[in-house]
Amino acid sequence: MIVDFRKQQREHPPIHIDGTVVERVVSFKFLSVHITDKLNWSTHTDSIVKKVLQRLFNLRRLKKFGLSPKALTNFYRCTIESILSGCITAWYGNCSAHNRKALQRVVRSAQRITGGKLPALQDTHTTRCHRKAIKIIKDNNHPSHYTDNSGFVSDFELQELFREASFSMPGYRVRDIVEIFVAGDTNKDGKISFEEFVSIYQELKSKELSETFKKTIARREGIQSFGGLSGISSEGTQHSYSDEEKVAFVNWINKSLAKDEDCKHLLPMNPDGDSLFKSVKDGILLCKMINLSQSDTIDERVINTKKHTTFTMTENLMLAINSALSIGCTVVNIDAPDLMAGKPHLVLGLLWQIIKIGLFADIEISSNEALINLLFEGEELEHLMSLSPEELLLRWVNHHLGNAGAQPISNFSQDIKDSRAYFTLLDQISPNGEDIDEMAIHIDMTGINERDDERRAEMMLRQAARLDCRQFVSPMDVVSGNSKLNLAFVANLFNTHPALKRTNSNNIDTALIEGESREEKTFRNWMNSLGVAPYVNHLYCDLCDAVVILQLYEKVNVPVEWKKVNRPPYSALGSNMKKLENCTYAVELGRNKARFSLVGIGGVNLNEGSPMHTLALVWQLMRRYTLQVLSDLGDGEKIGDQIIINWVNTQLKEGGKDSQISSFKDKLISTSLPVIDLLDTIAPKSIKEDLVKRGELSDADKLNNAKYAITVSRKIGARVYALPDDLVEVKPKMVLTVFACLMGRGMKKADG
Repeated sequence: MIVDFRKQQREHPPIHIDGTVVERVVSFKFLSVHITDKLNWSTHTDSIVKKVLQRLFNLRRLKKFGLSPKALTNFYRCTIESILSGCITAWYGNCSAHNRKALQRVVRSAQRITGGKLPALQDTHTTRCHRKAIKIIKDNNHPSHYTDNSGFVSDFELQELFREASFSMPGYRVRDIVEIFVAGDTNKDGKISFEEFVSIYQELKSKELSETFKKTIARREGIQSFGGLSGISSEGTQHSYSDEEKVAFVNWINKSLAKDEDCKHLLPMNPDGDSLFKSVKDGILLCKMINLSQSDTIDERVINTKKHTTFTMTENLMLAINSALSIGCTVVNIDAPDLMAGKPHLVLGLLWQIIKIGLFADIEISSNEALINLLFEGEELEHLMSLSPEELLLRWVNHHLGNAGAQPISNFSQDIKDSRAYFTLLDQISPNGEDIDEMAIHIDMTGINERDDERRAEMMLRQAARLDCRQFVSPMDVVSGNSKLNLAFVANLFNTHPALKRTNSNNIDTALIEGESREEKTFRNWMNSLGVAPYVNHLYCDLCDAVVILQLYEKVNVPVEWKKVNRPPYSALGSNMKKLENCTYAVELGRNKARFSLVGIGGVNLNEGSPMHTLALVWQLMRRYTLQVLSDLGDGEKIGDQIIINWVNTQLKEGGKDSQISSFKDKLISTSLPVIDLLDTIAPKSIKEDLVKRGELSDADKLNNAKYAITVSRKIGARVYALPDDLVEVKPKMVLTVFACLMGRGMKKADG
């Protein structure tokens, strides 16, 4: 086996022993560990998982025979854990996250079967490493006892030792803690022995001392910091948030929800205090903001607005989180307790995503055909339609600056600090009184000559206030070039005063101006909620290099060799060829590894943005992602459509409901009654019967039922991406995802 990581691979001459050519292999099994020439552990972990799954069958059989949990656990430790932990100190530390998840999934399956708590593989690995370290300590002849045979450890050797112990840190941190190591010099000989290193390492791994080495955030003006607030990863860390962003969001929310009766107990909030973080506690404000950004996302009849108990507030927050996911927000490591605790960095991060989605909702050509005015001479409409909202906003600003003969800008940070571009923009977009119901507003431009930047910014914002657009930025935000808040400021200006007249489209192929379908929107929101990068604004052109598709493969546990992938930015020469290579690789993965049905689909179809072919692949990815949860809950069993349908009908029958479905095309689904009845079965008291329409239903009644069913599904914890119209029109694909998510919710509840 030859390990060669050089970029330019060369043919290696054969090796001869006694005149016989030595066979070259890509992997080799040594002491039951598969070692590959890529030095990764996928082959080994795949082999382990395959062996263990065979033994899980025996474990299930023993459970059916009535063995006690203790006997089942002993069987697990002897026949399964022994395989999982074989030589674990050698390979587990360098496993990929994908491999670790596959291994831990097996442990979880065994845990459900035995009914007892089983140690996680990470804990087993740590225990074995510590045990190995202790053996090394006791063996004075071990070659690792002293790193350079000098009898002590230097700072360079410390760095190497930490890396070997899976506690890697940069050199400057090693030097920073040398003084702390003096305290670890237990025999005060001025040197750190191997035993003393192990003692210090164990203390560093503990929570108490790790607080000493918290990363310090530079305290700039307007930055607040706080430590240890994330339930999973932030113990011993420090987070920060911007006061400017908090003030901007508070003022926006106060204005936007000022007349909302359900928010009267929360508003107005004080921008100078922490009232924002307390106000999200009951979930009402977040739900209202989501509906403000994307109307009718939440059926507000479902929001708990009366009783503010811990249970009802948790329900509201769960509804807000799942609804945020459905509109494309990335909600990673955020749950109801985090928001109820008002953790600032999480609250502000979620609010910014919600606000941004609302601000950008109409900044696309299908919603505002007047944006065609921004076409450059000779530019294709297709290219303009592929621009992101940020790029369209920048072009919109430069369009008006160009009309005024002013210099264009290239960003919303450095180029707007002097406020002069803003003065010109406000003058161009202010109403001139030409429309009957429009009052002319004259922008006072004298402030543009003010010498002081901050005073000039304040004078500019006073003119923006006359347009009812003094939002998101303060004078200091403009002068400091806060790109996030200035982007929001410009987006609000566009939404309020676009100042673009509908163009004569005689020379424009208006057939190309078509808004995205509900299906396309659902797929796009699903992708963005998973945190893919870059953010998907346009389904087809943003997937033409397959980078996002390859990220989605990893979400459904299909391994991707990223060394084969061409990453942006692409060079001008041959850029499309690089994208086409990615697309071809994506189709090969789908066909050979994921086992998708991709008949007639090639890389060129994805590269060209073919809707039919792209949707075919994306749907199979979303379907796999949805059913993957059910497969995990079902100990790896393959879940098909009929299994879901049978489960739904069984639950409805056991719950005493009359509704049944024959397929995901069943016309009864258009009433949403099967979904509502299923919700009432798996989550008793979640349905208010007086809000459900039965009997002869009009189209409006069906839509109201669908809105209610979707919202309640999200409220009880199901991550439903489908839209109410998908139920009314009985779209089989989206109907499947709804019932699959509810099945997952029901199975989790059954598992306790």
